[in-house]
Amino acid sequence: MPTTPPLALSDAQIAAIMGLVRPLQPHQRSLFLEMLAAKLNSRREIGDGEVYRVCRELQREHFDPPQFVSGDGGVSKYDRVLGRARSG
Repeated sequence: MPTTPPLALSDAQIAAIMGLVRPLQPHQRSLFLEMLAAKLNSRREIGDGEVYRVCRELQREHFDPPQFVSGDGGVSKYDRVLGRARSG
């Protein structure tokens, strides 16, 4: 099986990637990074904008936002705000 060369990313790009992977659940991070490497590996030159665009796309696929529930077991304030915004 042929090995692929490592990605040549700048320190700023690595810092941006690590910042974007942080909100993901721990079990989702390795899959995110593997998919990112696969998508970026096909590029000849990898600029900051390209790294951000691919990360943003993958983060949308993998991010599961937390479910907020109010202390009384009812609807959270975030759901109430979204409900008012949709209805009004």
